[in-house]
Amino acid sequence: MEKLQQALGFGGILSKEDIAYVLSHFKNKRLKAAAHIHSMHSIAREVAFVESGILRTYGADPNGNEVTKYFIRENQFVVDLESYYTATPGRNAIQAVVPSDIYTIQKAVLDRLTEEIPNLYIFLKSITEAHLLNKIRDNDFLNFGDSRTKYLEFLKRYPELASQVPQQYIASYLRITPQSLSRIRKELAGKKG
Repeated sequence: MEKLQQALGFGGILSKEDIAYVLSHFKNKRLKAAAHIHSMHSIAREVAFVESGILRTYGADPNGNEVTKYFIRENQFVVDLESYYTATPGRNAIQAVVPSDIYTIQKAVLDRLTEEIPNLYIFLKSITEAHLLNKIRDNDFLNFGDSRTKYLEFLKRYPELASQVPQQYIASYLRITPQSLSRIRKELAGKKG
């Protein structure tokens, strides 16, 4: 819960008392790899924080194939924002990639807390904006270069993901086939040896 406590201190918006009070409303969940915290076509009713582990958000392409949209790492909040704010079924799912330790808070509880703690609304707005900017920055490299270039950039930006995330999810995220990724990895391993 220490990382969540630090995250709630972001920007110095919430007092120590407010942070302690908000923390008391989060519930801990331990997820096995492949467990979902949000399924496609369901309404997002909780926000999660990744204390340890890695989650992924994925959707389906027009052919029904899973497409990894982004990875959620330690110290990050996650929710299907569109579904959460519109109370409509989401088009994305959120799944643990590796065993993960998360904290969740229900939307109804968070709504009540924002009424009790006016600065919590400001905090949530700041976190949402920072999250959206990071998502844009995280995904900008996916639009440029060939498969090898994208994978090398992925390795540079996220070495911890490259070593922990199953290859099919990385390939999906990079928008290349698992076979292409396997070939690229073999070529790179051959150059090191």
